Parts: sequence; structure tokens; C-alpha cells
Amino acid sequence: MITELKKLIEAAWDDRSLLEYTEYCEAIETVIMQLDRGELRVAEPVMNSWATNEWIKKAVILYFPIRQMEEIKVGPFTYHDKMKLKTNYKEIGVRVVPNAVTRYGAFLAKGVILMPSYVNIGAYVDEGTMIDTWATVGSCAQIGKHVHLSGGVGIGGVLEPLQASPVIIEDNCFIGSRAIVVEGVRVEREAVLGANVVLTASTKIIDVSGSTPIEYKGIVPARSVVIPGSYTKSFPAGDFQVPCALIIGQRKESTDKKTSLNDALRDNNVAV
Repeated sequence: MITELKKLIEAAWDDRSLLEYTEYCEAIETVIMQLDRGELRVAEPVMNSWATNEWIKKAVILYFPIRQMEEIKVGPFTYHDKMKLKTNYKEIGVRVVPNAVTRYGAFLAKGVILMPSYVNIGAYVDEGTMIDTWATVGSCAQIGKHVHLSGGVGIGGVLEPLQASPVIIEDNCFIGSRAIVVEGVRVEREAVLGANVVLTASTKIIDVSGSTPIEYKGIVPARSVVIPGSYTKSFPAGDFQVPCALIIGQRKESTDKKTSLNDALRDNNVAV
């Protein structure tokens, strides 16, 4: 089944004229349905890493041209879009506060709580995760179990380039208010990001908890406690401060996985 779906998706990707034929459109619809149910994922854990399924990203991209624009009315509000919205929240055991929106084709596991927020197609949100007010989960982002995305958090989406990895937030992470994680950055299990931390693929993530700084890019090691920082960089016009992220310590083993951000920061002697 999967092999045949992949074959049809790859063929339609290489030749868009095939989208005129029912079997190719049905293959795309099937992939999106399986994404919606959590039966397929854009990215999957493999050993101690993650693998991206490029062909599934292709199916998500191909879903747009086979959809027609339509008017959607919700009470006094009117929208005009191609994409269906998720509607089976009661059936799947998800709590949804009014004004939260999830596109069809995003998976939400049992026990997820959506405050007024947005989850885009292709995303995967695992059980017990809280997506707080005005937080956004971009297309194909992977969010683990019992994660807390605080108010205004921005988790970036990615469809193209196809080989680009989506943002991955592993189990039991706490992401502080207004933090931004984009461009395929992976935040490993139980890490804590402080408010306003911004992580891109090129952001320096510097562990300053030891006697010598250790630099990372694109990955936050498990159990790290991270705050915004800056370092000096020389330009033709002079030396200026450039944003970075600082790992100031490790989450204590004795600290509950659902600890508040304030507790985690206080454990590492950071004023809040």
C-alpha cells in the first residue's frame, strides 16, 4: 500500500499533468488522510536521530493544486481558502478552546489541548501536549508528548526544499513565551527554552555552564535550560552584538517534567 502510494506521488511530482487523473488525486488524498490520523508522519524517530519522508512532503504540496477555493462560514466570520479544517475533536479526545484552528492533515493525539492557536497541515502533535494562546505549529513540525508551547510561541513550518528537516520538539519540552524555533532546529527531550529564545539553523547555541564554552547549531541537547544571549561580532563598521542562545545548565533529575519555566530557571540561578 505504502509502496504504491509513494510510486504514484513521485510520478505526479515529476509530471503535474498526471493530477488530471483520478488515481493520482486519490493517492494524494489518501496520504493526507493518513497524516490526519497519524498513520503517516513527515518525519520519524530513527535510532537516536530523525528521518524525513520527502515523498510525504511532496504529497502535502501536491494537495494544494487539487483543492478548489471555497467560502467557509463560521458564525459571523467568512473565510476563503482551499483547505479543509479538522473537525473530529470530540472523537479523538482533544480539547479545543474557541478560536483554535487546525487544518485537516495535521495529527493531534489524545489529550492535546489547544488554546486559541493554529496548527498547520502535516504537523504531528503527540499526546498530552498544550499549545497555548496564539502559539503556532507550522506545516510538518513534529511536537512530542507532554510538551508545553507557551503563549505566542512560533514553531516554524517547512515544505520546501524537500530535503529540509522540519522543526522537531521532543517529549516533555517546555518552550517559553514568544520563543521562536524555525528552519529544522531540533530541541531534544526535556529541554527548557526561556522566553524570547530564537533558534534558526544558523543560530549559535552556546553551552556556558562549564569552564569552556561548547557551541552547537541546529540542535538543543536533551535537558538543557536555554536563555537568550548575545556575542560580539566584527563587521566593517565595527563590533556589534549578535543574538545567540545560551545553555546555562541542565534540568535537574529531581524536577518534575511538567515544571514551570520559572522553576527551571531558578534552579539554574537565573532571575525571573
